[in-house]
Amino acid sequence: MRSRRLALDWSQEALADYAGIDRSHMGKIERGERNITFLNLLRITNAFGCKLSDLLIDAGL
Repeated sequence: MRSRRLALDWSQEALADYAGIDRSHMGKIERGERNITFLNLLRITNAFGCKLSDLLIDAGL
């Protein structure tokens, strides 16, 4: 998620805004301090304009 965000030159705050997620929560998700819900995962993929499988592949899953 972080590498895709940086490739788009987005801040965590910008991604959080696009995804409709609180900025501090987004930071915790990205740092692995919080588990991500399926709904938030879908919100993030929609913000990126990609498929869920693309993020999973990026993560090596």
